[in-house]
Amino acid sequence: MRRGIFITGTGTGVGKTMVAAALAAWFRAEGYDVGVMKPVQTGCRRAGKRWRLPDTDRLVRAARADDPIDLITPYRFAPPLSPLAAARRAGRPISMLRLVAAYRALARRHRVIIVEGSGGLLVPLTPRLTLADLIRRVRLPTVVVARAGLGTLNHTALTVDAARRRGLRVAGIILNQPAAVRRDPSLADNAQLLRELTGLPVVGPLPHRRGLGRQHPDQWRVWLRTGSRSGTRSAGSARSFHRLLRRCGISLPARQ
Repeated sequence: MRRGIFITGTGTGVGKTMVAAALAAWFRAEGYDVGVMKPVQTGCRRAGKRWRLPDTDRLVRAARADDPIDLITPYRFAPPLSPLAAARRAGRPISMLRLVAAYRALARRHRVIIVEGSGGLLVPLTPRLTLADLIRRVRLPTVVVARAGLGTLNHTALTVDAARRRGLRVAGIILNQPAAVRRDPSLADNAQLLRELTGLPVVGPLPHRRGLGRQHPDQWRVWLRTGSRSGTRSAGSARSFHRLLRRCGISLPARQ
């Protein structure tokens, strides 16, 4: 098993980028040589002679990566659409071979690789291939990021089931609160119910933090670990976080 994690989600806007960046920052702080990859970035903007890549830029900042952008994000599109739709508008089809080659080049450079997908597991890259096909080809364990609140049981269980049916190894689930909510009684039970439904370690819920993306990466890794230290009944324990990493083939430093 390669040493790394492929971050997917139950959909768009669940906080995949923030979780992936926080993981990269955590690995970097623990002394790991970590690389990052966002295979396809849509919704890009021109800034002078270069592209502004919101998700990619955050990952690069967290990992302090200096790899070529053509390896980190081989495909960059302006329309804020699915990869397939954006590629069609640009007249530039996505090549699975190119994506896999870029990943392998990064894997040779770094001890651990964090890859963040686009949208959910079955988002199309080509008319015949989805993110799930890319995950299978790079042979990385998958972590599912999901909203913490009401409705997550169905969305998360469906994603885990779809991944397993395609032969993917799901390492765990991270519950996140991407937006502020006044009150959601389901937060007290969802993590434990998902452990029972899937048999997977569940970390979270990670709390909503306004302006977190503008803070220093050290704050991102602290935020990530709040989901394993919170005293609420719904929160994953430190054991869940450690178990998730072990299922990704990553050994923790002795002091952990």
